[in-house]
Amino acid sequence: MHKVAAFYQFLPIPEPAEQVGLLRAFCTRLDLRGTVLIAPEGINGTLAGPAAGIDELAAALRNGSIIQPAFEGLELKFSTADSGHFDRLKIKLKREIITFGQPACDPLKQVGTYVAAQDWNALISDPEVIVLDTRNDFEVSMGAFQGAINPGLTSFSEFAGFVEARLSNRQNTKIAMYCTGGIRCEKASSFMLAKG
Repeated sequence: MHKVAAFYQFLPIPEPAEQVGLLRAFCTRLDLRGTVLIAPEGINGTLAGPAAGIDELAAALRNGSIIQPAFEGLELKFSTADSGHFDRLKIKLKREIITFGQPACDPLKQVGTYVAAQDWNALISDPEVIVLDTRNDFEVSMGAFQGAINPGLTSFSEFAGFVEARLSNRQNTKIAMYCTGGIRCEKASSFMLAKG
């Protein structure tokens, strides 16, 4: 049984190309497998391996001992999986840590208001609030909140087109959005705030 870590953080990374090799060497030494994306805007990845290795990676990312800067606010979720979960290690340099392709979107500058889990049901029960699912159709088919709008996405990069087509006349409307791990909501809310 392996420990799995899914993580991300929007944080400016100076010289992201240099960080790729450092992280690859660190993960190889710990026998970790999976994929990590590094971009000027931050880091996003899912890795699996021995529990001690995953714990060492998490601590090193948070304290900045592998790559700079220190990801002190790293969003990190753990689970377990069979040992064959990932076949190899891929550390990739990208333009974005989740592809969106909208220059107006900058989660490093602004994102929506975070809602505590205990406040979520009250928020979405307000008839004036639009509930928006930012996940792909495949994920939505697994289940969704009642009354949530499904944008019908096959790829998150389609979200901007949905907003332009269906929500551009809803400026100043309160929107409650959700996704699987948080990263899409950060990008989506940043984009929507930039659009007004």
